[in-house]
Amino acid sequence: MPDQDPYLIISSDCHAGLPTEEYRPYLDSRFHRDFDDFLAGRERRREEMTRLGVRNEAFANKWFSDNEEGLKGGWDSVQRLKELDGDGVAAEVVFPDADAVDSQTAAPFGVGLGLSGDQDPDLGMAGAQAHNRWLAEFVGGHAENAARHCGVALLPVTGETDRVVAEIHRARESGLGALMIPSMWVDQAPYHDRRYDPVWAAAAETGMPLVTHSGAAPRHEYGDHLGIYVSEVTWWPARPLWFLLWSGVFERHPGLKFGVAESGCWWLPNLLWFMDRLYLGAHGGKKLSPFAELKRPPHEYLDRQVFICATNTKRRELAQRYEIGVDNILWGSDFPHPEGTWPDTRAWLRKTFHDIPVTETRRMLGLAAAEAFGFDTAKLAPVARRIGPTPADLGQDPDQSAVEASWARSRAVGRHWLTDHDFPTLGTARDLPSPGVER
Repeated sequence: MPDQDPYLIISSDCHAGLPTEEYRPYLDSRFHRDFDDFLAGRERRREEMTRLGVRNEAFANKWFSDNEEGLKGGWDSVQRLKELDGDGVAAEVVFPDADAVDSQTAAPFGVGLGLSGDQDPDLGMAGAQAHNRWLAEFVGGHAENAARHCGVALLPVTGETDRVVAEIHRARESGLGALMIPSMWVDQAPYHDRRYDPVWAAAAETGMPLVTHSGAAPRHEYGDHLGIYVSEVTWWPARPLWFLLWSGVFERHPGLKFGVAESGCWWLPNLLWFMDRLYLGAHGGKKLSPFAELKRPPHEYLDRQVFICATNTKRRELAQRYEIGVDNILWGSDFPHPEGTWPDTRAWLRKTFHDIPVTETRRMLGLAAAEAFGFDTAKLAPVARRIGPTPADLGQDPDQSAVEASWARSRAVGRHWLTDHDFPTLGTARDLPSPGVER
């Protein structure tokens, strides 16, 4: 009988945060006056977002009206578990800023999803620590449910190195499990700078993956042309990947893990193809000096140390999974953001994964995330049995031999630049998005 056990689903991208004014008790008192100034500017920032088209007044009103109860799960642990259960999600990776519409849960001083190298070093660290203190309480407050959450500490890595390293250890001791670093260093040292090596070493030593997350971008350059922002916003969190890779960070720190969140994974196949070809001596790169910092081709570092929290993974991306690497794709629901799959995750999974092999689905929906972020699958198994959808719930064919055979050509081609195969034949039902399914 084919494997019909419920899926153990782990969302690699969820969000939580207090209503901003409630961070005060978690903030060092010497920053309270600055915090009052930050709070006073919220309405002005909201008006600016509306003017630039980043905020839609009519949508915002309907979103909050339609989802009032569920949105409380952004900071209420009881409501949160109810929403996770409803989605069939056994565990989650918790990023900041629960409210992605009105920014009513923004971390102090804008260091949540807007974490960047242009923030005041003292205010940036103070705001990050305030959120980290609260988050440690939030994800570890109920021992019986602590296994369901991996809290992501905010880490203003461009600040003073000793303070940054100390915050890594403090966050780990408090029970947090990963570190979100700025995707933009702005006028600070880029990530190839060796000044960051103690930070990378501390992250590897504590077993805390580094992650970037979509959000920060040079909005001042875009004017009111929202299409420019939308076209670039997923590029910025991906950019640190090639800075870390080509500068030898992954080679010097083989225990370091790095992930890119909420940027999809559609960009990775061509990038990986291009980087591998450069390293392996493609004609166009022969005039360049050898890449002395690397001891292996880029795809080997990717498979060993990199993962993509590919929120709302699309059909087009799943069709490229053998180039990306099945184990490198970590699904996420983006709860409770409106661009995510909540509160219709079960239906969304059925539309998206209905013809994907069960063994691969299990990896992308949960098991790969468990390995990347250190979840205890034994503790999560009872939760998965209680709430997880089954392969039948996702509409997956019980005859898995036929499903596996339908993808055999794509799997054999894999990373075609490393094999003797050509591209798979396009145009089959299995390789292209299904009609009516988001691409």
